[in-house]
Amino acid sequence: MAQVSLKIGGRTYDVACRDGEEARLIKLAEIVDEKAEKVRNAIGAAGEPRQLLLAAILLADELAEARVELSLKQGMGDALAETVETLATRIETIAESLEKSADSA
Repeated sequence: MAQVSLKIGGRTYDVACRDGEEARLIKLAEIVDEKAEKVRNAIGAAGEPRQLLLAAILLADELAEARVELSLKQGMGDALAETVETLATRIETIAESLEKSADSA
């Protein structure tokens, strides 16, 4: 098990993680630290628990928005697939009609 030191909100936290996940955990901590910095800049001096709570709420909000966006994109993907299927059916019908016309000529 690996050990990583993470700096968030001006404090250092030693955290254990699986071997090989150190870089990802450091990157995630950097994201949390960026949000904590935004909170610090927006509300000024606040206790660390409050600062981290607000940072977590900002991150949860972003996650919720991303989930909605993904859901909409997936829905659009389904609609696009349905449209492509409808067009393919129409093209097949036209091709059959042209074949019949060519055979009868």
